[in-house]
Amino acid sequence: MGSVPVDRTAVEAEPQTLSGSTNRLPNFLRPIKLKYVKLGYHYLISNAVYIFLILLVGLGLALAHLSNLSARDFPRLWDQLKFNLVGVIGSSTLVVFLTTLYYMSRPSSVYLVDFSCYKPDPARKCTREMFIERSSLTGSFTDENLAFQRKILERSGLGQDTYLPEAVMRVPPNPCMDEARKEAETVMFGAIDNLLEKTGVRVKDIGILVVNCSLFNPTPSLSAMIVNHYKLRGNILSYNLGGMGCSAGLISIDLAKHLLQANPSSYALVVSMENITLNWYFGNDRSMLVSNCLFRMGGAAILLSNRRSDRGQSKYQLVQTVRTHKGSEDRSYACVFQKEDEKSGVGVSLSKDLMAVAGEALKANITTLGPLVLPLSEQLLFALTLAARKVLKMNIRPYIPDFKLAFEHFCIHAGGRAVLDELEKNLELTEWHMEPSRMTLFRFGNTSSSSLWYELAYAEAKGRIRKGDRTWQIAFGSGFKCNSAVWKALRTVDPAKEKNPWIDEIHKFPVEVPRVASIASS
Repeated sequence: MGSVPVDRTAVEAEPQTLSGSTNRLPNFLRPIKLKYVKLGYHYLISNAVYIFLILLVGLGLALAHLSNLSARDFPRLWDQLKFNLVGVIGSSTLVVFLTTLYYMSRPSSVYLVDFSCYKPDPARKCTREMFIERSSLTGSFTDENLAFQRKILERSGLGQDTYLPEAVMRVPPNPCMDEARKEAETVMFGAIDNLLEKTGVRVKDIGILVVNCSLFNPTPSLSAMIVNHYKLRGNILSYNLGGMGCSAGLISIDLAKHLLQANPSSYALVVSMENITLNWYFGNDRSMLVSNCLFRMGGAAILLSNRRSDRGQSKYQLVQTVRTHKGSEDRSYACVFQKEDEKSGVGVSLSKDLMAVAGEALKANITTLGPLVLPLSEQLLFALTLAARKVLKMNIRPYIPDFKLAFEHFCIHAGGRAVLDELEKNLELTEWHMEPSRMTLFRFGNTSSSSLWYELAYAEAKGRIRKGDRTWQIAFGSGFKCNSAVWKALRTVDPAKEKNPWIDEIHKFPVEVPRVASIASS
């Protein structure tokens, strides 16, 4: 719940709230910082591409030399080799040794065996009308701020079937530690139970556990709660990430990847969620009220493996993770900030700089990611344009790579409708590409770090995932962070065999969701 490139249109409609705020991302055509381009190519070189180049050059030279030999030269060449047998054997041994060393030193492949998204009980559904009614009954909000929240709900992109925990919807509300634990257990255990049923993996085989929840961090931790409930083994590598916002889901994936590469023949369980119960804001600071309107109940569990024997039954292979952190800049650090209002009510305050900060973080992240995923033709066009601008000082338009050539599917964090609109425009994506994100926001709301998995589940339920398809997950988080993960489908996903939160209602989607501009103009 601590993240948020969110829908700020309703906030801007109230000038006295956050003056000077903007709901647009920075222009991606503006010059980029070369350090992020260099970082991308550094990652590329670190993956030993230069070794392949050396081998290709050596092979080319050898073929060029052999092409000058005639048929009568080959017997003479064989005689020479027989007289230099020690040198030939030594050279061959060295080649075999270096090749073996290279393959043994490569990081282990990481496979996504399967994942599961929690679907709350229908009794937890909260319509817009119910939301305003229960908010009114608390007696905490002024009439003006109730109208403000109603306006945000109308423009947020959320539908009528999102979910809130029982403690928040009760009259009167009951936000206490016991209820928060109850929500956490319901979401986490619900997602994990479904995942274990789908994969058939024994809990004793899980060697790594990573849990992320930004705003609820009890003692013992959420990870300890899972270890206790499922009786996981005593030597499990357990991690609990807190305060990292909506991007924490991909941070957890990146952490699990590195742990798997250091621990052979292991399973890693990643659990991503947010807790609403203790983080509902009952004050009247409008910069903190937006979170109430957008965040909803949800969570996901993901099972990763580094076992080659699991490749055949796994859905995806992790290709890349790229993390960008802008926390060294004060404006980025403070743009999403948990604090107390003037009446000591705790909430998450959203700065007027939020959209600008999110855009700069995204631009840095995709600039680093580009060299790792884009086809050579796109990289050449980008590099030539960059050289013309930076070296030759030519006044030409920067080239924006076409990421649709690198990915078939896009899962963009469903923080709010305004940010999805801006990303669609800046990355030149189609409505088809944006559909999983928009429909996730509409059906489940902003479920924080787990929203990316509801989006991927939507693409699976629609029958879109084919063997070899590449999916780009993009997440934002407080701090400020932008993280990416790239997955390659190892098999075609058959919706008829899937059990995910969309399957029983996927025929209803997509639905028409009015754009921000059309609502604002009404």
